[in-house]
Amino acid sequence: MMRRREFITLLGGAAGWPLAAQAQQRERMRRIGLLMNLAADDPESMARIGAFLHGLHQLGWVDGRNVVIHYRWGAGDSERIRKSAQELVALAPDVILAVGAITVSPLQQVSRAVPIVFANVTDPVGAGVVPNLARPGGNITGFTNFEYGISGKWLELLKELVPNLRRAAVLRDPTIIASISQFASIQSIAPSLSVELSPIDTREAGDIERSVAGFAREANSGLIVVTGTSAIMRRELIISVAARYRLPAVYPFRYYASTGGLIAYGPDVLDAYRHAAGYVDRILKGEKPGDLPVQNPTKYELVINLKTAKALGLDVPETLLARADEVIE
Repeated sequence: MMRRREFITLLGGAAGWPLAAQAQQRERMRRIGLLMNLAADDPESMARIGAFLHGLHQLGWVDGRNVVIHYRWGAGDSERIRKSAQELVALAPDVILAVGAITVSPLQQVSRAVPIVFANVTDPVGAGVVPNLARPGGNITGFTNFEYGISGKWLELLKELVPNLRRAAVLRDPTIIASISQFASIQSIAPSLSVELSPIDTREAGDIERSVAGFAREANSGLIVVTGTSAIMRRELIISVAARYRLPAVYPFRYYASTGGLIAYGPDVLDAYRHAAGYVDRILKGEKPGDLPVQNPTKYELVINLKTAKALGLDVPETLLARADEVIE
């Protein structure tokens, strides 16, 4: 039985608790699910999560203090992603951040109620993710990474780098609508540039090397890598194969060029994760995802790796260097 003096002492101590600590105790811990398309040890995964967490922190959300974040890693494996989607929904999170088109459909199949914010999804309307961009409705919204018209720019850049270019292999995943549509967009301008296109499947590592080796036998050839998780997962292989067969190549994201790729043109990937933190914050504060418009990227960056250009014996035109946002030397 508690003595009267002990009770008074306890009561007095409680009255002296800092107001902030008392408010924190009353605040409900929120839950965020995060389903990544890449592997946990991929440096790009760490960079994206870092940008997202930084954005959350700026808005007052700190993992372990007022929010708990549950991570799942897809590593490009559709079955693993499906199971991870089920696990995350079972945890009853307040909102889920879904990275890449490969993660969105499995989540929607599991739940049409848990709020979802996606990042790096190409053409969410064409993929059936949302009915329209302005008012997506339902339980999902997010941030796209490309408009298909950008795809033709990759071939134009390749032709500018290699004026005598006659053939280009397009590395794509034929199971993804975005990859198919990006190939079609490139195909639409190829005749005007006198370039013949050849699609190469990126789903199997062995197929990439064999196909590129065969393609590289003829002169005046180059590569274009379109978006897709399978290409991102195999980017080191693709970059090394392009170097081995001395093929100039254009890539969709900066991190390809920063790790040895010749040239990249695409959106600032990390910017989408900073903005995604803002949407997560708004949902945690009561807004509905279906009322938040899907947003397109606002900034595209051109990155040129001069070290790789030199290894390929290419002289990068001054006009192209002048337009570059970053030149790696």
